[in-house]
Amino acid sequence: MIVSILIFLVIFGILVISHEGGHFLIAKANGIRVAEFTVGMGPALFKTKKGDTEYSVRLLPFGGACIFDGMDGLEEAKEEETEEYDEHAYKNAKVWSRIATVFAGPLFNFILAYLLAVIVTAFSSWTFPVISGMTEDSAAAEAGLMTGDTIVSINGEKIYMGQEVTLISQLNAGEALEIVYERDGQQYTTIVTPKYDEEAQRYYMGLYVGEYGDIKGIDIIPYSWHTVTYYFKMTWKSLAMLVTGHFTINDLSGPVGIVKVVDDTYEAVKPYGLPSLVLTMLDLAILLSVNLGVMNLLPLPALDGGKLIFLFIEVLRGKPVPPEKEGYVHLAGMIALMILMVVVLFNDIGRFLH
Repeated sequence: MIVSILIFLVIFGILVISHEGGHFLIAKANGIRVAEFTVGMGPALFKTKKGDTEYSVRLLPFGGACIFDGMDGLEEAKEEETEEYDEHAYKNAKVWSRIATVFAGPLFNFILAYLLAVIVTAFSSWTFPVISGMTEDSAAAEAGLMTGDTIVSINGEKIYMGQEVTLISQLNAGEALEIVYERDGQQYTTIVTPKYDEEAQRYYMGLYVGEYGDIKGIDIIPYSWHTVTYYFKMTWKSLAMLVTGHFTINDLSGPVGIVKVVDDTYEAVKPYGLPSLVLTMLDLAILLSVNLGVMNLLPLPALDGGKLIFLFIEVLRGKPVPPEKEGYVHLAGMIALMILMVVVLFNDIGRFLH
């Protein structure tokens, strides 16, 4: 478990530094002064100051921050009569510079995910969407699919990897699926209506997918992108299932839950040697990096997506929303997020103990 915790801390640290580093670099490029760059939350374990920026590492590995002069609406409202901000303050930067700075955090998470995907794609096997077998009473077989067929698309969604077929199957609620498949160099179309399994309480197409092969040369570039888009779709569709009630808050995981995933993965892959372990953890880092980027772009207060909403409102109005009003909205959002984190933490601990 100690090794798994250390692996988690390394992965988490890289993701946070990437995210906050995106904010930092684009802010600097736009002449915005960064007051503090911190990894983690709570009491500071390490602090140093270079130029105008204080750099710190904090005790709790639950986030990070890139703080700019004049960014806190509530503090700004209190101090605006006593403190003047110069042209390098966040509030005095051009609106599109602030938009770029806020958007850069999630963007850098996607960039990191892609760079990691290039490594994983180049040094591990790819799972092609080829049907490797059928179950008994298979809905896919009844629709005319056969072992050896390559799935090209499902409901118009292009398929590049076997995991995409599995994801669509797992999230299916009984809807008919239009499947385009290739057999002997020819493409065909059929409709598969998944069957409900009472024991598993979910719908199945009744097929096994996966044929392993290597991606080489220039093909690594697009196939790495397919990996990132797969994890993007996984995150986005899971959020949609949460909103529609198919998933509940009990299905969410926080840092403790992720440590459990890292530990289970570590124990499962460790017998296969260090190269397999490294590639598997890099693959997990891709998922978490995409997840962090998507979550931060949600249009919710206190998140980057919520801040972008206010900035785009400023673009439309031609003037900013009063800072104290925006500050109160983000404060409420932060409180709600902290409550959610506590609930998820207790759920994670409960699952961990069981």
